[in-house]
Amino acid sequence: MAKKDRMIQTEPGSMEALSLPSALVPLVTDWFSRAGRPLPWRDSPTPYHVWLSEIMLQQTRIEAVIPYYFRFLEAFPDIPALAEADEGRLLKLWEGLGYYSRARNLKKAAGLVAEKYGGALPADHTALRALPGVGDYTAGAIASIAFGLPEPAVDGNVLRLLARVSAWGEDVADPRTRKTAADALRAVYPSGPDAGLLTEGLMELGEVVCLPSGAPKCGLCPLAAFCEARKRGEAHRLPVRSPKKERRIEELTVVLVRCGDRVLVRRRPDGGLLGGMWEFPNFTGKLSAPDAAGELTALLGGAEVRSTQELGGAKHLFTHVEWRMTGAEITLSDVPRLPEGWAAATAEEMRGQYAVPTAFRKWQQIFERTGGR
Repeated sequence: MAKKDRMIQTEPGSMEALSLPSALVPLVTDWFSRAGRPLPWRDSPTPYHVWLSEIMLQQTRIEAVIPYYFRFLEAFPDIPALAEADEGRLLKLWEGLGYYSRARNLKKAAGLVAEKYGGALPADHTALRALPGVGDYTAGAIASIAFGLPEPAVDGNVLRLLARVSAWGEDVADPRTRKTAADALRAVYPSGPDAGLLTEGLMELGEVVCLPSGAPKCGLCPLAAFCEARKRGEAHRLPVRSPKKERRIEELTVVLVRCGDRVLVRRRPDGGLLGGMWEFPNFTGKLSAPDAAGELTALLGGAEVRSTQELGGAKHLFTHVEWRMTGAEITLSDVPRLPEGWAAATAEEMRGQYAVPTAFRKWQQIFERTGGR
């Protein structure tokens, strides 16, 4: 690779320099113009559509996002409509995408945009960055793709691509690495339509060509002739990433509480993990079905239990926590007096009204499959 500057290791603790050739820009934009995948938000890259798609795509596969994207736009076709959204309906539409704070932040940000900017996202990176749920990456994506501003959007795919092209050995888990990469890109970033093409082209190359696992598809890469890792046979060791911290393990017993054709659910407290979502009642620890029934009746003030049954287990991974869940089915003689924040729902109501996190999908499917018997 004919580099403008060699990477220099400076004093201990400092970040290794990264310099990118301006020739990278037309190679990526031309490639993306020819090879970019047709995706719905690319067909109509309005600021709202770009913003919505980028938020949905965080931690989520493209194939999973597409149907959610269409349903969401049908319900909330513009920012003023999103600002006025009922939170319950919003979360139900988001059900299954996970990371529900993203949906809440979308609504909060829409309210601010409606109030401060007349319902249109501002064409300003700093103003975009100040919106709830919008970080450096999302602000750069909206600024470049929707407004043609020379602002990069650096995600894991882009970091991997740059690390390999430049044989850059910095730890990509270090937040400083992302800033250094963004600064290096900003030095060569174009304005106008090419800004969006470069942003999407870098993302696309990182996702479909410069793969995170398995051999990169160097024969398809427009940057192959420049790539230092390819020349040195080092693509397999780049990027460098420090080990992730192990997830904290939490044991839970989840109870499917039947009352005739209804099931009991409760709303989680606002804030924190899955805040404001509906869940099946659960207790800390691994309990037998009879023990879980005892905990439940104490909580509900002596509800009459007709039967109990073990339902097996399930596991769900969050970023920093792993839930190991044991299931129990408890049948009550009738719907008891419920505490505030609890509800007794039919299978139809569960499907249409109550947003239940994916973590509890096993028990929701059992209830819906049996028709709320």
